[in-house]
Amino acid sequence: MNPPPAAAARLDSASMPLPEKKPVTRRTPSRADLPFKGIGLILLSTVFLGCSDVTAKYLSATMPSIEIAWIRFLVFTLIMVPAMVPGSPVYAMRTERLSFQLLRGAALLGSSLFFISGLRYLPMAEASATGFVSPLFVTALSIVFLGERVGLRRWIATAIGLLGVLVILRPGTSAFHPAAFFPILSALAWASTLIMTRMMSGREAVLTTMTYSAITGLVLLTAMVPFVWVTPSWNDILFGIFIGFASTAGQWIVVLAFRYADASVLAPFQYTQLVWVSILGYLIFGEVPDGWTVVGAIFVVASGLYIAHRERVRRMQLLVLEERSPNA
Repeated sequence: MNPPPAAAARLDSASMPLPEKKPVTRRTPSRADLPFKGIGLILLSTVFLGCSDVTAKYLSATMPSIEIAWIRFLVFTLIMVPAMVPGSPVYAMRTERLSFQLLRGAALLGSSLFFISGLRYLPMAEASATGFVSPLFVTALSIVFLGERVGLRRWIATAIGLLGVLVILRPGTSAFHPAAFFPILSALAWASTLIMTRMMSGREAVLTTMTYSAITGLVLLTAMVPFVWVTPSWNDILFGIFIGFASTAGQWIVVLAFRYADASVLAPFQYTQLVWVSILGYLIFGEVPDGWTVVGAIFVVASGLYIAHRERVRRMQLLVLEERSPNA
């Protein structure tokens, strides 16, 4: 967890003298093109995040969503306290992208809060399947913020994924619940979180990103929680602490994963979280996904997997072009 030393050796070897000696700063973790390692980390994160979501649904029956999220971010912040203490070997409050850090923290809070709000009214599998439309948002946002090119095939796959969401929600029928918009808003906020994570990856330390996310979420929720406060039982507190630990571990692993692969590669593999929440939803709440939810989820998952396939093809083509280029 200790940050690596600054990379000052390259400047020392330059032939031109430097006009002044600048203070040494620590180097942020460099990115590595190891997509399989990134995918493995994302798969591991789904276990922690799935358990956190199921526990949040359990608590939503007796506690307001804002209070559940507040306990989660309180635990998150307490875990990150060593990174806030000046002189600590893991001190991580130095950042060159403060605005990005604060925006990412607010987006992460929005994702958590909207999703927990939806869990109060929706079955676990339906809320999760709807929430996993985030890779489709990532595809669109990647064009604007990451400068990625998206071809016709990926747009078609995105449209199929959105069709799957409509199948799950069935707007205009008696099966539609207005709370279904909460997971969609959560997905948009999560996609924004992923994009900002990608934009800062290799420039900001993981500890820095996690610390600012914790502080931002806690400050915003502390301003809101007095208006909805319900005194929790000891059982509620223990479950809330578990949510905080599980979600923090999951988010930490997500940040690490983005040091090894692109957003459009990693996002679809978060669909495996559907497996965990569906199993736990059945065991704990007795929820069995209906046929429409299963069909819609298949559409969404197939869309995401195809997007990942097209991304791998595109990256291979770029590598071939670089090898053939005489200037490479």
